[in-house]
Amino acid sequence: MSGRSFLPEDRNSRRLLLAFLVTVVFMVAEVIGGMISGSLALLADAGHMLTDAAALLMALLAVRFARRKPSSRHTFGFLRLTTMAAFVNAAALLLIVVLILWEAIRRFMTPEPVMGGTMLVIAIAGLFANLLAFWLLHQGEEKENINVRAAALHVLGDLLGSVGAVIAALIIMKTGWTPIDPILSVLVSCLVLRNAWALLRESFHELLEGTPEEIDIDKLRKDLSLAIPEVRNVHHVHVWQIGEQRIMTLHAQVIPPHDHDGLLERIQHHLAHKYKIGHATIQMEYGACETPDCTISEIAASSAGHGHHHHGHDHAH
Repeated sequence: MSGRSFLPEDRNSRRLLLAFLVTVVFMVAEVIGGMISGSLALLADAGHMLTDAAALLMALLAVRFARRKPSSRHTFGFLRLTTMAAFVNAAALLLIVVLILWEAIRRFMTPEPVMGGTMLVIAIAGLFANLLAFWLLHQGEEKENINVRAAALHVLGDLLGSVGAVIAALIIMKTGWTPIDPILSVLVSCLVLRNAWALLRESFHELLEGTPEEIDIDKLRKDLSLAIPEVRNVHHVHVWQIGEQRIMTLHAQVIPPHDHDGLLERIQHHLAHKYKIGHATIQMEYGACETPDCTISEIAASSAGHGHHHHGHDHAH
């Protein structure tokens, strides 16, 4: 591995691995603690941590796979895997929330005895383990990496769960009122639900090759015509995202340039700097655009009599 590839992926994968190990170690401790104290709440939380461990492992594998070099069979490599992992993680979170709510309802119907003291000790230990895992995953790049964000969300759910468990244990020790346990689990579930739903929508949008949210195609078309005088009209625009890479194809109707490559470079430079589009494939057209996709401006219509029906096809990297 070259020195240059020691980039966010390596940091992401190292952080994910550490968070995974912290989660697994604590999950085992919680199972043992739950069995000793006979506390169902702790065993249920261990189940929650098992899903966290699975989510972190999936995220870790996706980051590793995303590093593989593109091939003739997979020309973008395995970048899409990270988005798929985030989607599966978010769907799993929604399922966990449903299970927590179901269990909470059951607890309301038939309250069960809880050993407050043991619960408190394990819950506090869990809180520290989750704080450590959450801190590991929140070291800067998670804003860009949907996959690390999905894993951090799982841990956040657990972190909130641990806070809830500590509060519930204290109330049970003071008053012996056990329904506080399911009440707090419902509140925590609602917070997790909101984040999980947002993540599910975002990853689904990316899997459908939707346009990145910050990009308005109509504005981009107008902007390109204004910024580069030779560009009369922009059409057949497609922008999508694979992993963290933005890709674009477009047709540009242009005034026949003296320096074809220079114009191409200016268009690419504008797209890269203003819209962070690293890979654009641009087809230049010198004749009038006659497809329904074109909304030709008056300038283009008035000067369409150029007669240069010549098409330039350009691949740009």
